[in-house]
Amino acid sequence: LRGRGAEGLRFSWSDMFGGGEKVKITVVGPEEGKQVEVEARVGLSLLKVARANDLDLDAFCEGQLACSTCHCIFEEDLFNKLEEPKDDELDMLDQAAGLTKTSRLGCQVKVTKVFEGATIRIPSEVNNMMMVD
Repeated sequence: LRGRGAEGLRFSWSDMFGGGEKVKITVVGPEEGKQVEVEARVGLSLLKVARANDLDLDAFCEGQLACSTCHCIFEEDLFNKLEEPKDDELDMLDQAAGLTKTSRLGCQVKVTKVFEGATIRIPSEVNNMMMVD
């Protein structure tokens, strides 16, 4: 699973591999049937976790909440435990391809202990409103 965009997304080595509590999550990629179990450091955004694990989660705005390409779909149980999205995120989600009632942007969701054992799906389509022809 390999992402597009976010080449400039910065994180430190200690963010990804330093100490701190980690949880195991399963990510279902956009390729049919492709699942990867990863260790995610508590406190990091799901987008940073995806980058550290070379997952196919786009981020054309580099995690600046200016697109919807890091759209993720959560299991309902986990979704109900997440903090409420802010209005800016909801505005960007309106542009996401394949939007569901449990959709969130990976750049806005921080990993917590409740992610342990969860499955998160990356949609097969993205709607990149930042592209200019």
